[in-house]
Amino acid sequence: MTRYRVGIDIGGTFTDIVLVGDDGSTLVKKVSSSVDDYSHAILDALSELLTEHGILPDQLREILHGTTVASNAILEGKGAHAGLIASKGFRDILEIRNLRMPRLYDLHWEKPPPLIPRYRRVEVDERINANGEVEVALGRADAEGAVQALLDEGVEVIAVCLLNCFRNAAHERLLGEIIETLAPGLPYCLSCDVLPEIREYERTSTTAINAYVMPVIRSYLERMRHDLDQANIAAPLLLMQSSGGLMSDWAAVERPCHVIESGPAGGVVGAQALSDIENIVTFDMGGTTAKAALIEGGEVTRSQQYSVNAGIMIGSRLLTGAGYLLKTPAIDIAEVGAGGGSQIWIDAGGSMQVGPESAGAKPGPLVYDLGGTEPTVTDINVLLGYLNPNHLVGGALPLNPAKAEAVFAELIARPLGLDMAQAAYGAHLIAAANMIRAIKAVSSERGRDPRGFALFAFGGNGPVFAAGMAASLGMARVVVPPSPGLFSSFGLLQADIEQYHSRTLNQLLREVAPRELTCAWDAVAEEARAELRREGFADQCISIARVADLHYRGQIYDLSVAAPDGDFDADKMAILEEAFGEEHLRTYGHRAGPEEPVELVNLRVVARAELEGNRIAAAAAPQAKGSGNSRQAYFGKAGWCDTSILGRGDLVSDIAGPAIVEEYDATCVIPPGWSGRLDAHGSIILLRA
Repeated sequence: MTRYRVGIDIGGTFTDIVLVGDDGSTLVKKVSSSVDDYSHAILDALSELLTEHGILPDQLREILHGTTVASNAILEGKGAHAGLIASKGFRDILEIRNLRMPRLYDLHWEKPPPLIPRYRRVEVDERINANGEVEVALGRADAEGAVQALLDEGVEVIAVCLLNCFRNAAHERLLGEIIETLAPGLPYCLSCDVLPEIREYERTSTTAINAYVMPVIRSYLERMRHDLDQANIAAPLLLMQSSGGLMSDWAAVERPCHVIESGPAGGVVGAQALSDIENIVTFDMGGTTAKAALIEGGEVTRSQQYSVNAGIMIGSRLLTGAGYLLKTPAIDIAEVGAGGGSQIWIDAGGSMQVGPESAGAKPGPLVYDLGGTEPTVTDINVLLGYLNPNHLVGGALPLNPAKAEAVFAELIARPLGLDMAQAAYGAHLIAAANMIRAIKAVSSERGRDPRGFALFAFGGNGPVFAAGMAASLGMARVVVPPSPGLFSSFGLLQADIEQYHSRTLNQLLREVAPRELTCAWDAVAEEARAELRREGFADQCISIARVADLHYRGQIYDLSVAAPDGDFDADKMAILEEAFGEEHLRTYGHRAGPEEPVELVNLRVVARAELEGNRIAAAAAPQAKGSGNSRQAYFGKAGWCDTSILGRGDLVSDIAGPAIVEEYDATCVIPPGWSGRLDAHGSIILLRA
């Protein structure tokens, strides 16, 4: 009997489901997202897929899920009524923040309101110094009063973050005991568990975010687990982390801060697994957002902190301060509000703009004919001839191009004094320019020349724009993987279980005894192994990777580098210091001399346990051929061109553009001056002439 692994990715417009059997078979389903409750679309589509193909519920081995539920709760301000207990004098740290401003000369910029308002933040009189010594003991009566004050405000969850608790967690543990006594069953989180690291604002913000989304994630996953059980699906549910690893559903309930950017991570992991090209920029364009990430030397670029709800969502930028700071490992993704549903409008100055407002899944673009009133990127791609009105989602979603043409002409083309094609192509170029910002944010702004990278394009709309964007950036190669519109779901099937643990050391590297460093890293690694043992993995299935956060003495910000395995000695200490110097040079364009001491701030370990199952290369969908027809499509200076309509299976040899490759889940545009053919993985390789 065939057993299946299930990948489920939720987007703002579509929900994608992929089943890959242990015999290599692949089944896919793409449905509109149910924005009122995302789990409805998941369960309905999964049930339909099982019924259509006669698959029994007990044939599902595991369900891997990427979700935007946590990030949406933050973006929409719909998290829990959380409370915060802080050390005396630190009540306002969420508002003081770290004094960084994202726009230096904008006097009108305002900080986002704290997720936990001031009236739900209380102080306790206690003090632990930087060495972990108790200077002012926390009195039980004071602690009970603080907890009760928050309970009187009707909080749904409590976050606890006390000064220097990463050195000594006794006071936070006492508050945890009191919360359990006064409010049994009330969820709470201690910063010594969430982020046991130096830097008070980062730790407080991360703990506050964890608390804010904890009841939301708990409710969502409990509801989903209940619905799965009702459908007799007993397969374990694993969630994608922001870092690209997986975690169990119960672990996600305890540490939801690790799944905030769960949604975008799957496609990047899949790109790393599928591509033989070492240097690629991933480009994922869906219905609501477009995302870019960098894979260099075959390794995904990750950040140790990033901001949520900060415009372009980018980790570790030089100009930071917008949004809500989250200090957890994450794939370094730049995200902009540009997708198929992005609305096209004319501003007060008479200029055409695209996004960031989106029509979403409902009412959706005009061509959906579900009540939309504003033209969108999907509408203009239909008008330009790129999208087939009768082929979206394999024809399951017929489009109404006449409505899009009438509204676009009235609201955009005529006011601008342009004909339909010129106005639509202009909107297409503006949308592309918006998304190029994300690609530059992870490449040229990081000191990487995009011309030395291939563009790996997926998402329902990514392959439509990829070649044109690549040409603008001077990139000569584009990769479009199999099932690009469902690729993030496929990517989930490439991920392994991961645990992240850390400890602050804060010592000059040259003053640390090698033996002390070995023992410290071994202790953190054992914590990670213990977590994976709880999830049922044996020690022989677990691998440990070491990471070090370092900076030159006196610097504020750290750089993360891989650290050597095994017992440390003088040679390995020198290797670690040299690795930091090289990373500093690559990131900032300079490095200090050998006389400048390097400080080791945090020790980290990444513990991985590999899941069994088919990998994406064996799960590529069959390569269908096209109808052999053609249609007119508009390509700017080239004007309207007779364009071949192909299937992926037609690209066994080089095909020169203009051509359009139509598939169940996505459309790939090969413009004039480009050619395309399949590689060994079934990916379309586009090359610029």
